[in-house]
Amino acid sequence: MNPITYKNTSGFEKDLKKLLKKFRTLEGDIEIAKKNAIELYHLRKIDNASVEPIPNFCTEEVKICKLKKFACKALKGRGVKSGIRIIYAYSVVTNTVDFIEIYFKGEAENEDKERIRQYLAGFRGKHSGSSASGISARASVTKG
Repeated sequence: MNPITYKNTSGFEKDLKKLLKKFRTLEGDIEIAKKNAIELYHLRKIDNASVEPIPNFCTEEVKICKLKKFACKALKGRGVKSGIRIIYAYSVVTNTVDFIEIYFKGEAENEDKERIRQYLAGFRGKHSGSSASGISARASVTKG
């Protein structure tokens, strides 16, 4: 089983920087979520109800998903019902996750659909020869 490569879009980086001021444990919490939710769902095909594909955005090549059950240690006592949501794209072909958006439900009720559309336009461009904009060069690989 090949490990998933993780990348952050520039929009995700901006969101994360803002949320880290309130929720200082987010970076570590994301690392845990990679193993306990994203990799379980995509690599091991185990659905623990943490990950939910977003209707009308998924294709054969890329699955746009929402990570709903996300435990944030900074929000003591809330467990996986922290209200933190992560929107990401999983490329079936390259086994890559691009984080698109992270938000707190107390500040934004739903994902930014326009940001997802922009990401998908860049994704299609990247896979037809041109490059996608907004993807951070900082990537990490987690072995599964």
